[in-house]
Amino acid sequence: MLHLLSQLPLQAAVIERIGNGDDVVLMDGAVCASLAGHSGNALLRQLLSQSCRIYALQEMLLVHGIDQRHVLAGVESVDYAGLVELTVRNPVIHSWC
Repeated sequence: MLHLLSQLPLQAAVIERIGNGDDVVLMDGAVCASLAGHSGNALLRQLLSQSCRIYALQEMLLVHGIDQRHVLAGVESVDYAGLVELTVRNPVIHSWC
């Protein structure tokens, strides 16, 4: 399953609904949670411990001035083409606002 998260702060109630091994894409303001040291890191680490794959939309990282070198370990950047690939791989998509 693919989960699209777009707003901060990340909500524990939403994170709890994400299953083991799901794909998660951080979009819009939610990419800020991927910045190492951000208060949202704990929730992202929880997802990583559940074998979830977490991606930050590359274009949004650029918009928010976040260099990939400062992103939490385990979070990968993905461009729009990669996002399309994730939607093809995951027929069920949840968008959380």
